[in-house]
Amino acid sequence: MGAAGAAGATAATAAAGATGVTSLTAEPQAVLDVSFTARAGSFPLDVAFTADAPVTALFGRSGAGKSSILNVLAGLMKPDRGRIVCAGAVLFDSDEGIDVPVEARRIGYVFQDALLFPHMSILRNLAYGMARRGADADGEPLIAFDRAVELLDLGSLLERSPSTLSGGETQRVAIARALLSNPRLLLLDEPLAGLDASRRHEILATIERLRDTLKLPIVFVSHAVGEVTRLADTMVIVAGGKVLATGEVEAVMNRLDLRPHTGRYEAGSVITCTVDAHDAQYGLTLLRFDGGGFSLPQVDAAIGERVRIRIRARDVTLAAIRPSRISTRNILEGTVSAITDETGAVLDVAVDVGHARLLARVTRQAKDELDLKVGNAVFALVKAISLDRRSAGFG
Repeated sequence: MGAAGAAGATAATAAAGATGVTSLTAEPQAVLDVSFTARAGSFPLDVAFTADAPVTALFGRSGAGKSSILNVLAGLMKPDRGRIVCAGAVLFDSDEGIDVPVEARRIGYVFQDALLFPHMSILRNLAYGMARRGADADGEPLIAFDRAVELLDLGSLLERSPSTLSGGETQRVAIARALLSNPRLLLLDEPLAGLDASRRHEILATIERLRDTLKLPIVFVSHAVGEVTRLADTMVIVAGGKVLATGEVEAVMNRLDLRPHTGRYEAGSVITCTVDAHDAQYGLTLLRFDGGGFSLPQVDAAIGERVRIRIRARDVTLAAIRPSRISTRNILEGTVSAITDETGAVLDVAVDVGHARLLARVTRQAKDELDLKVGNAVFALVKAISLDRRSAGFG
């Protein structure tokens, strides 16, 4: 596919009521209901998942088949069999003979390398998206041009050419162009790939604004746990062209059996908390959940706001009795609920704290000396500075 064709797919859309497209009749469904088999060259795909929340992450290692799944959703790759429903619209159903063409699916697709037209100004690139716009059911576009420019902070870039933009600016323009095509679903393929830390934060914040402002269903591809924790509601683990697990981010990340796929070094827990207080004197924020609380360097969130944090197993220490006079700020009492059965020097221990689960990575020697067994009471220690503010999710 050439640049023009790819950019057309990026902004691909047409009126929902296009002649003959009877498959776009809405029906009560999850935000996404996907089940299909397909082949990407010689690589087989066998995919099935549903997502009821706005933001879905396809997570897995490079070569797992994540981008191919996006291509199937966009209509760039046809499944052998299956059914795809998005926001109540049937896009593909092999049994019913439905295969909505790319230009009628109203799916915005932002590719990994953005694919802006190099000979066009940013204003003309955005105008291309508007030219491909289709109306939704009540005739109103998803977002007006001025609002898109404001939301993605593009006002100062409109007369510039793509070659003068930074990586983060390029991605913001590509996202705006896709939004101006009036999509019912936004696909983002590795939106942070190749960006430095500052630009990654910029795009993460942009995607959060889209999620919170437009309520637009988003599916994004990632192999970074921090990105998924911060942005996603639903996590889909993909490996070898198959979906291994689907569910809320907290539930999937807290499963010990998925550690080979979520990354053993990055394995840990995800816990949803509420902002309880800010300590201006020490620059700390206190978070609460039903099992206790966490203190961490200040988070930019309002009192009462929900915050999802990630705690790495390697950052959790266990104690058989409550320690005193130590620098660690977070000491939580819980019960051992599972212990992995590795034969090496290191293993993981799951500790239930209220309705939440913490994972702790300890040596086998420590397990024996502390007499760690399922059902035992323990204290989990988490240093405030180890909590990953950059991957905190808000919602």
